[in-house]
Amino acid sequence: MPAATDAAEPTQEASPKPKAAAKPSTAAARLAKLGLRRSVDLVLHLPMRYEDETSILTIRDAIARAGAGMAAQVEGVVTSNEVTFRPRRQLVVKIADETGELTLRFLNFYGSQTKQMAEGARLRVRGDVRGGFFGAEMVHPTVRPVAEGEGLPDRLTPVYPATAGISQAYLRKAIGGALQRTPMPETLPQPLLRGPLARLRLAPLAECLRLLHNPPQGESEAALADRSHPAWQRIKFDELLAQQISLRRSQAARREKTAPSMPRVQGKLLTRFLGALPFGLTGAQQRVVEEIAADMTRPHPMHRLLQGDVGSGKTVVAALAACQAIDAGYQAALMAPTEILAEQHYRKLSAWLAPLGVPVVWLAGSLKAREKREAAARVESGEAQLVIGTHALIQDTVRFARLGLSVVDEQHRFGVAQRLALRGKASETEASAVADERVPHQLMMSATPIPRTLAMTYYADLDVSVIDELPPGRTPIVTRLVNDARRDEVIDRVHHAAAEGRQVYWVCPLIEESEALQLQTAVETYETLVAALPDLRVGLVHGRLPPAEKAAVMDDFSAGRLQVLVATTVIEVGVDVPNASLMVIEHAERFGLAQLHQLRGRVGRGTAESVCLLMYQAPLSPTARERLATMRETTDGFEIARRDLQIRGPGEFLGARQSGEAMLRFADLETDAWLVEYAQEAAEAMLAHFPEAVEAHLTRWLGGREHFLKA
Repeated sequence: MPAATDAAEPTQEASPKPKAAAKPSTAAARLAKLGLRRSVDLVLHLPMRYEDETSILTIRDAIARAGAGMAAQVEGVVTSNEVTFRPRRQLVVKIADETGELTLRFLNFYGSQTKQMAEGARLRVRGDVRGGFFGAEMVHPTVRPVAEGEGLPDRLTPVYPATAGISQAYLRKAIGGALQRTPMPETLPQPLLRGPLARLRLAPLAECLRLLHNPPQGESEAALADRSHPAWQRIKFDELLAQQISLRRSQAARREKTAPSMPRVQGKLLTRFLGALPFGLTGAQQRVVEEIAADMTRPHPMHRLLQGDVGSGKTVVAALAACQAIDAGYQAALMAPTEILAEQHYRKLSAWLAPLGVPVVWLAGSLKAREKREAAARVESGEAQLVIGTHALIQDTVRFARLGLSVVDEQHRFGVAQRLALRGKASETEASAVADERVPHQLMMSATPIPRTLAMTYYADLDVSVIDELPPGRTPIVTRLVNDARRDEVIDRVHHAAAEGRQVYWVCPLIEESEALQLQTAVETYETLVAALPDLRVGLVHGRLPPAEKAAVMDDFSAGRLQVLVATTVIEVGVDVPNASLMVIEHAERFGLAQLHQLRGRVGRGTAESVCLLMYQAPLSPTARERLATMRETTDGFEIARRDLQIRGPGEFLGARQSGEAMLRFADLETDAWLVEYAQEAAEAMLAHFPEAVEAHLTRWLGGREHFLKA
């Protein structure tokens, strides 16, 4: 039996008993912004850093250390206190001890602070000492009135993540109260601690939490700061374990649901589609097609992620999966995050499948009300066998007759709720008990490869197929960095490419003028290029154009009637113009790595040598320099994704998947990936043998957030 028998944590209010004048509802609402709703949430709200208030320097010694980048704590008596108005309104306080005098400067202050720091008051202050116009000073230090001879704490002072209206003092009191009243029984079964986890030497959780909230003197500040301390290791392991248990439970729950079994039938649509393709599949495409086809023959829902670098041919794989569903008598739906991408899919798949007699329907927000009703009617009747669109697919007014396959492209750009909504569209018009438990097979596609450590944690419940081979005939893309000062040379390069019969993308990050960022805008760039290249046809497309105008411009560029297309990032994914061989990305330093890689993938789709010019504005920040260097050094999407994870971290890398709440608060995938395998082994053992411990562990660590991992 597990060591823990309590299946749930206490559910007291997160905030301590307030004083009579306080508004507990307001305090509770502010704590809730931090995710602190239960007492256990407060206990698990761990410090982001510590301040050493266990010693005091004389003012003279603190001044001697000025500029060393280390905070100093001093104590002294206020000798003067005045509000000055030059160069701006500020509170200037001077304190002194027997060794010297120090100025405290407050640019923002309350009236109560002037009283707290009245002449004659004894203050203990902590901050960075620096040289000021009138001598050594601290700007906005931490201040605490003290009595003469008052003792020093014997522990480091925790500093917690906070929000407006919640002070550190309030958080420390609330967390201290929660620690006292909240039992933290062990949820790791003793057989695991003595067996597979013995090598980790995990200390008891309650002991680790007490240490992290109140580290005694003598604990390594460096180990606490970089989270390599054994107490942090226990916290990280428990967090990873909760995540792995949750992923495995969602995987098991999916197996309990039914999905339509779709055997592959020779001689039907699938065979005819393959025969009509003007190209052969690569070996990698053939492999992933077999993996997906095998999943769809099973009576349990497929939950597969199809990864492939830009231009690797994911769309044709999705089309083959749709053919298999249609052959079995079911509908298929493909949802994309932007209308331009969705429309590209619609055009390509219609061109392939309509000649084979497959009714393909387009659904997007830009359609007129009558067109939407007509499209929705075709979907509900079952006439539409393949439905392609944007978020419009998951509106309540859209009902499927027999949805058997849902494909979500660029899945990381959709929220969890949106992906679940499409999955929930199966059998909406069927009035049967079976329909309630039936879900479609789900194929998610991404041109942003997921690094292995990320896949082991956030995507451990997914089966992953990888297209690791580009179709033959693709030319390597040469990437060069160009300073913005050489803009005229870049425009000459554009003219030269057009003169050779090639087409050009010129991408800008903003639509409207922004004085703060001083970025060249798409509209302004379009006007500049029209004036500089009078013999060329230049087009402009951005997100605020009416859909019809946007479609007309894209049609003209695809058909070769435009030689230069000035665009915002609406052309990031899905646009396929083989004749385009030059890409200019304006203010490339403002883009993320994944976005730069996606944009670069719009060229190199034909036989001509392709070039991507990353035009930047100096000076570059270290992060921007690192991103641009990565783009110049490699075109390998997996290597770019690995470096992107290093630069940005998993939360930002995953984007919408997290729906605003990071599932990993403490573990770091770069430094703690080695713990994941232990967590996976423990999760399997607990699910098999210790169900009570599973519930207790999930309640403690995930609370109501487990559903974020199920899409």
